[in-house]
Amino acid sequence: MSDPALKFELLSNDPNTRARLGTVTTRHGAFDTPAFMPVGTQGTIKGLLPEQVAATGSQIILANTYHLMLRPGEKVVAELGDLHRFMAWPGPILTDSGGFQVFSLADINKINDDGVVFKSHIDGAIVTLTPARSMQVQNDLGADIIMMFDECPNPNLPREYQVEAVERTLRWAELCVQAHQRSNDQSLFGIVQGGTDEALRLHCAERLIQLDLPGYAVGGLAVGEGFEAMKQVLRYTVPALPAHKPRYLMGVGFPRDIIEGVASGIDMFDCVMPTRNGRNAYAFTMNGPIRLRNSKFIADTGPLEEGCDCYACRNFTRGAVRHFFSAGEMLGPILASVHNIRFYQRLMADIRQAIEAGTFQQFRSTDPRARMGPAEKDDGTTDEDR
Repeated sequence: MSDPALKFELLSNDPNTRARLGTVTTRHGAFDTPAFMPVGTQGTIKGLLPEQVAATGSQIILANTYHLMLRPGEKVVAELGDLHRFMAWPGPILTDSGGFQVFSLADINKINDDGVVFKSHIDGAIVTLTPARSMQVQNDLGADIIMMFDECPNPNLPREYQVEAVERTLRWAELCVQAHQRSNDQSLFGIVQGGTDEALRLHCAERLIQLDLPGYAVGGLAVGEGFEAMKQVLRYTVPALPAHKPRYLMGVGFPRDIIEGVASGIDMFDCVMPTRNGRNAYAFTMNGPIRLRNSKFIADTGPLEEGCDCYACRNFTRGAVRHFFSAGEMLGPILASVHNIRFYQRLMADIRQAIEAGTFQQFRSTDPRARMGPAEKDDGTTDEDR
């Protein structure tokens, strides 16, 4: 009997929170949890070589089904050797299902019980994405972890619509299981929806657990519901998910969000923030974010962050990086992105160390990153960054 496509080993539990330490093993290697996945929407972590991403401590990355389906097409990726060869990333890869685009491209799509009809943001062509189509695309792309096709509803819509979205998500989940053709080497995760409604979240989780999937995600957060609402949703949703399987909080987020997610028992995270903000001259530091276009950095001889061991901080000054942004040089966004991903991976390493030492609660209470949220509006958001 062959080994399963995914194995989750729970190494330890924090004594004071639901935080946990583990390892996920896939056909393309293992990654430590809690884990942060940089986002490579269109088959690339924007602006960075794979070896630069690996040097930040990243062990697993994410790519987007919807965008790769449109361009270059999943068949092209398969012909070029699957997503691992296409991205030159030998380690684990996760692909989302395209379901988030139901939310983020709401002005150019139409949802029905069969799936979603999109108007392509590239050329205006009409594209249909169904559970079966999402599975076929993800099977062709060849990622290690693939996501079921779900509906991520706007949290501001009335409860009646939230109920419809959950039921549609559950029907689609069953169709995804039926359509999945590579369960021997690709692990299909379910996605719990339900907005901020406890009963809906628990109903969705209960039904998905009956499908006995290799892992489960919490979706539909970081879409405008607010930090306190997110914590509440995690408080009652995560304990309802199987403890012996990995748990993934999709699209989140700021350092404080990740720390609270870990405290709730989440094992996996992804967000565009490190690279998107990096391209906009926004660098994360332990003392808070810095805007590198600020004139006060013109002659600053210090690194982006004191004590950071990333390539950017070891080799360049703030003044130099600011100049690259001011001059429109590609190196500026590259260096800021490298630093920001490393900042996030250092955060995850510190979290794992604290869990292992049994001091995560103290870490959560005292580490300055636990208070890092959206101090101001981010710049430059586009759907292709997701």
